[in-house]
Amino acid sequence: MTSNAEPGHRSGNGPVGVSGPTKSLWLGLLKLSAGAALAGLVLAGIPAAMLNGSGGVLSSTFGGLLVMAFFGISLLVGHFVGRNNPSGAIGVFVVTYFVKVVGFAVVLLVIGAPAWLHGRWFLIGAVTAVVFWQAAEIYGFSKARLRIYNDPQPVKDGNDEQP
Repeated sequence: MTSNAEPGHRSGNGPVGVSGPTKSLWLGLLKLSAGAALAGLVLAGIPAAMLNGSGGVLSSTFGGLLVMAFFGISLLVGHFVGRNNPSGAIGVFVVTYFVKVVGFAVVLLVIGAPAWLHGRWFLIGAVTAVVFWQAAEIYGFSKARLRIYNDPQPVKDGNDEQP
């Protein structure tokens, strides 16, 4: 393979264009992370089904879905708040995190553990979802194109030169 600067056959089919920032970072991360977590839950469900049947599968799925809901809410908040107020997104993340922790704790304490729930598979499903979700988020963030500076604006004094 040669570069376009070297003589010989040019690489690629056409000119390289300018790449802009990622259009919907938070929704893209939500799709990627949810898909990865679901794949992890399928993998966790196989031994759960073999060892504890449908109760094990339901327990691991329930644990994983709770984790996915917990993380998914943050990404949705990031999408809606970050689009209109990027500098205020961190504050909203903190408030959302507090509300989620208290809300999930209250729900779990009020409802309690159902009789069919296997604690071991619930934990395995939750940990699997966390690991797969976080790995996908790290991968997604590493591929994101974030604008870190403003493009220079042309000078409007009648002269075509730029500073």
